[in-house]
Amino acid sequence: MKLKKYAAIDIGSNAIRMLVSNVVDHKKERVILKNALVRVPIRLGEDSFTSGSISKKNQKRIVKSMKAFKMLMQVHGVKDYLAFATSALREADNGKKVVQKVLIKSGIQIEIIDGKKEAKIISNTNVFDGMGQDKTFLYVDVGGGSTEFSVLKNGKRIHSKSFKIGTVRLLNKGVSDEMWKRAEAWVKSHTEEYAKIYLLGTGGNINKLHKMAGIKESRPITYFTLSALYTKLNNLTYEERIIQFGLNPDRSDVILPAAMLFLRTLSWTGAKVVYVPKVGLSDGMIRELCKTKK
Repeated sequence: MKLKKYAAIDIGSNAIRMLVSNVVDHKKERVILKNALVRVPIRLGEDSFTSGSISKKNQKRIVKSMKAFKMLMQVHGVKDYLAFATSALREADNGKKVVQKVLIKSGIQIEIIDGKKEAKIISNTNVFDGMGQDKTFLYVDVGGGSTEFSVLKNGKRIHSKSFKIGTVRLLNKGVSDEMWKRAEAWVKSHTEEYAKIYLLGTGGNINKLHKMAGIKESRPITYFTLSALYTKLNNLTYEERIIQFGLNPDRSDVILPAAMLFLRTLSWTGAKVVYVPKVGLSDGMIRELCKTKK
């Protein structure tokens, strides 16, 4: 048996997270097991989508986070890592300078990826575990700055598109009616040929909503349940959502636009349920490392 540890650092718009996974090769079988997950609530999108650049305060927080991640990787014995940044750094005027600063200060090399690559990596995760590949899915990954849509048929990605519709962007009123129309048109045109389609939802918010609904991990959340939960949350204040549901402060506000986005997508497709496989970009990154490393 061979055991290796890989790490994936996902620098998003609402938080920065690092996943450490064990990759076990035994005979002809490879198993990937999550070992540790660390999440730091740095809302870079609030900088990028309002002022157009990352503030000095958040630059310092990124550097400190990367230094901490580097030490954690050393403690875990991580063999290799990938660090990807998405829409917040992608759109910031000083995004490349921040990446360079992080490299100098911490030694961590960050790659800013585009929406197309992000969608591809996300849709290459093990999303079908427990759900089967015979269904046609619209894979919806909701982030803080963007949402990636992918049509998956027979276990393969046949269409994908990234839109600048994310929870942090929505909170800051940064999504135009035109962007909503473009997303709706794309989703409808790429799903209307299928008599029956299911949604696959990833991202911290849909994971939390699924858990709050008390649904078994392998079972989907229905439109009715999601709608009822959205109404309940919307009738509470920001503080009440934290107290009554035990939400993190940086989750209590973004969970509403995330739920609304999933409800809209369900309406656009006519789908009745959302499967929640609890995987995302960082899981896809680990699989990317497995492909390139022996």
